[in-house]
Amino acid sequence: MEGLFNILRVLHIIGGFTALLVFWIPIVTKKGGKIHRRVGWIYVGGMIAVSISAFYMGFYRIFTTEVDDIGMYSFSWFLIFISILSGASAYYGLRVLKQKKRISRHQNVLDLSFSILLILSGVGIGIYGWTIDVALITWFPLLGIVLGSVQLAYWLRKPSKKMHWFFEHISGMLACCIATITAFLVFGGPRLLNIEGDSILLWFLPTILLTPVIIGYSVYYNKKFAGKLRKQNKAI
Repeated sequence: MEGLFNILRVLHIIGGFTALLVFWIPIVTKKGGKIHRRVGWIYVGGMIAVSISAFYMGFYRIFTTEVDDIGMYSFSWFLIFISILSGASAYYGLRVLKQKKRISRHQNVLDLSFSILLILSGVGIGIYGWTIDVALITWFPLLGIVLGSVQLAYWLRKPSKKMHWFFEHISGMLACCIATITAFLVFGGPRLLNIEGDSILLWFLPTILLTPVIIGYSVYYNKKFAGKLRKQNKAI
C-alpha cells in the first residue's frame, strides 16, 4: 500500500502543479473558444488527479498514523476535504454543461450526491476542527457548505435564465480554482516560498480574490446576454 501511496503522491504533485500553471488561461481566454476548451480539459485532468490522489492519501495517513499525532490527523482530514471540494466543484462545472437544455428540476442521483457530499463533508470536517480547536479546519469548510448548498439549490429548481448553465459553469470552475490555490498556499506555499502557513488571511486569500471575479463575470455576461436578447427582439 505504501508503494501505491508514493505513486499517487507523485501523481498529486504533477496534477497540482499542472492545474496551478494553467488555471488562469481559461479565465482570460474567449469562453467556448478552442484555447479555453483545450486548456480547460488540461486543468480538469490535473484536478482529477489531485482530487483522487488526495482522497486516498488522506485516508492512508489516517489509518497509518499514530493515534496521538493530532497534527497529522488534522492535516489528513483537511486534505480529504480539499479533495472533495475540488472534485465536486470540477464535476459540477462540467455537468452543468451537459445539462444545459434541462427545463425542469434535476433528478440525477449522482449529480445531487456530489453536492450533498460537499455539504456533509464541510459540516463534518468543520465540527472536527472545532473539537480540536484548529481554526483552519473549523472555518474553511464553511466554503464547502456554501458552495454545496448553492449547487444543490441550482439542481433542485427549474432554470429561470436562458444561459443559466453558462454562469454555473463559470462559478463551478472558479470554485475549483479557489481549491487549487488554497491547497497550494496551505500545503506547498509555506515550504516553497518560506512563508508562515498559519495565517487565516493566507487560507482565505484565494476566496477573497476570486469571489469578486465570479461576481464580475456574472454582472458582465448578464449585461452582454441581455443586450443580445434586446437586439434579437428588435429584429423580430
